[in-house]
Amino acid sequence: MIVSRRWLEALLGRPLDAKEVADRLAMLCAPVDAIVPLHQDLGDVLIARVLEVKPHPNADRLSLCQVDAGTGTPLEVVCGAPNVQAGKAYPFAPVGATLPGGFKLERRKIRGIESNGMLCSAKELGLGADHAGILELDTTAAPGTKFLDALPIADDQIVLDVSANRPDLLCHRGVARELAVGYGATVKLPGIAGGQGGQRHGPPPHRPPPHQTAAVVDGVTVKLEDPEGAPRYMIAVIRGVRVGPSPAWLSHRITSLGARPINNVVDATNYVLFEINQPLHAFDLAKLRGPAVVVRRAKPSERIVTLDGVERKLTADMTAICDAERPTIVAGVMGSTDSEVSATTTDLVLECAYFQPTRIRRTRRALGLSSESSYRFERGIDMLAMPDALNRAIDLIRAVAGGEVREAPIDLWPEPQQSRSVFLRPERVTHVLGVPVPRPEVERLLSAVGFVAAPKDERLAVQVPGWRPDVTREVDLIEEVARLRGYQTFPDELRPYRPGTVPDAPSELTLGRIRERLAREGLLEARTLSLGPPDSPDAIALQNPLSSEESHLRSRLLPGLTRRVEHNWRVGERDIRLFEAGVVFRKGKGVLPDEQLWLGIVLTGARRPPHWTDGGGAKVPDMDIWDLKRHFELAVGLGGPGKAAVIQPAADGAGWQAVDGDGVVVGWAGPVEADAPKWAGPLHGLEVRVTVAPAPLVSYQPIPTQPAVSRDASLVVPEGVTAAAMEAVLRKTGGALLTRLDVLDEYREGGGGGAGLPAGTHGVTWRCTFRDPSRTLTEKEVDALLGRMLSALEGELDVRRREA
Repeated sequence: MIVSRRWLEALLGRPLDAKEVADRLAMLCAPVDAIVPLHQDLGDVLIARVLEVKPHPNADRLSLCQVDAGTGTPLEVVCGAPNVQAGKAYPFAPVGATLPGGFKLERRKIRGIESNGMLCSAKELGLGADHAGILELDTTAAPGTKFLDALPIADDQIVLDVSANRPDLLCHRGVARELAVGYGATVKLPGIAGGQGGQRHGPPPHRPPPHQTAAVVDGVTVKLEDPEGAPRYMIAVIRGVRVGPSPAWLSHRITSLGARPINNVVDATNYVLFEINQPLHAFDLAKLRGPAVVVRRAKPSERIVTLDGVERKLTADMTAICDAERPTIVAGVMGSTDSEVSATTTDLVLECAYFQPTRIRRTRRALGLSSESSYRFERGIDMLAMPDALNRAIDLIRAVAGGEVREAPIDLWPEPQQSRSVFLRPERVTHVLGVPVPRPEVERLLSAVGFVAAPKDERLAVQVPGWRPDVTREVDLIEEVARLRGYQTFPDELRPYRPGTVPDAPSELTLGRIRERLAREGLLEARTLSLGPPDSPDAIALQNPLSSEESHLRSRLLPGLTRRVEHNWRVGERDIRLFEAGVVFRKGKGVLPDEQLWLGIVLTGARRPPHWTDGGGAKVPDMDIWDLKRHFELAVGLGGPGKAAVIQPAADGAGWQAVDGDGVVVGWAGPVEADAPKWAGPLHGLEVRVTVAPAPLVSYQPIPTQPAVSRDASLVVPEGVTAAAMEAVLRKTGGALLTRLDVLDEYREGGGGGAGLPAGTHGVTWRCTFRDPSRTLTEKEVDALLGRMLSALEGELDVRRREA
């Protein structure tokens, strides 16, 4: 979207700096992609008045002009244009001036006479294509006045990146409305040169009773046969217009946006489009058969020649604006050559409509045709502001082309709508934004951009203006408060917050644990497509595959990982260790496939990265089958596949398999075949089914307030008695007062400290820690409890206390 800085100034009633405007818009609503200066290279051009014109003595087609350029002394200028007249004002480039294109003017002789500057044509100033005559100016500015001061045509095009949810920013009034908040200004539509203030064209539009879809205005029958495609439709008839070139101010407004002036009527409708975001269309009444305007669904294969000269075939899904016999407009997109306004037009039918956005979007895509109107209709315009837009257009057309409105415009609106209201809780604003925003400030900010806030109970009933279709919920209003207040006003430090109460999915917790552990093992995670060639008899075929290489859902992870390994080999990578945890698809009992979570790993290349301690560049050995087994055991432990999975040699003798308690194979590891180069190492792979289990509950206990008492016990343990068996006896006897057990040391015969132990025994030292959470234990209590524990060990396991 391109907006003109000068147009914004006219709406806000104050001068603007383009760079400052860009910064404000970026913070408020839309980033600015570019600022393009217009005609600012005319700063050296002055206003000059021709005092005398006489023939050049040495050339028939040249003349000598005495020019008053405000210097006090007339300058002699050689001119070749035939239209220069004494007493008229023209743009003048003095010696040393630089014109558009970088051309610097120098004093030089022309056919023997020195010229002290140049009177300029429109083409030389970059203001048009006319170069046959000098640009005559209708100005009272004194000679010597800068051209850009006398004619305010220097401008800046501000190119906005407008998101699809903000159609209100597709016009100058919408952009000015956003800027007015920061500037403290009021947006006011500028007066129209030659317009008639007050009651410009008689009574307001006539609206037939609800549900009525036909009416007559000044002899033109209007029928709305497709109220779904056009919920509101307005028509005005203007008679006696004079179609011709637009006045300079209107042409400048259109060209300042990069558009091309056409004629005063079409330019007036485009002016309203760019000013207040209401697309309009003007018909030549003499070309309408009937005369009638019928809004209906297009007939299948109905054809129309649009304004770009292309014949297009319509469908029944499109809305067409027709006369009594044929389509004249593709509704909301583009008109036809059969009804366009021309130089011979005297009577106009002016259309102002609201078309259903999704219908326009589908029509535009089907026809491959986009226009300024369709761009706005498919995003949604303000249905409630249509009467004001039509009045503005009528006033402008009458000002630049004449004509009269003999009857009030017709307004067909079968199902009238009211402004939408959304309730806003002031305390919710503070809760979401994290900072207190006073209620008066909330009301002030929302009111500044057209919302109407009224207190109701403890809430605000906020009436949403018709130009903001994106605001439908309370949080949308809170977002408005945030951006209008300024994101820079919010603190940037991390403040206290309440974590969510919704727990993570068990599958995500399981996968997160697997990813973290395998990453610590030095493996890299891969993400492969779920589509590929058939990789097993259980692979499920797609009914409409994109290609033969992506014709099936994957039933295994290893084929995709193997293709990733082959890709790495092709780019010269030899040491590869990848894993993927993802869903595989297999044929189920019903229509839908059975989805299972599996873990796949591929290993090839060096066992570890080279290190300087290897000495002399010794080759690091490649990973072998035992490295694979180690990773297989790790994967089985992480995936937890099934009940009590046991790893055993595979049935085919190649590698290993994991079998659960029901005899189901839930994992496999072994060599993998691949298209390997000669320098590559052997490729190993594994797959393990992942069992998703709920996350274990975390238990918390208070920090102890009573001191602990520790006792070390050196024991003589017969061979065959395990530490786990001794721990079970000690904990059973020690009860709740025994809070911790640690093995401090183990000693055997000949190992130091083991002298004097009976044959077939070894020594173990345990540290027992006792604590009562409610009181301090006495030495006597601790010694008695330890004695009972040692007696239990001796009675059950023949473990005796070692004497000093």
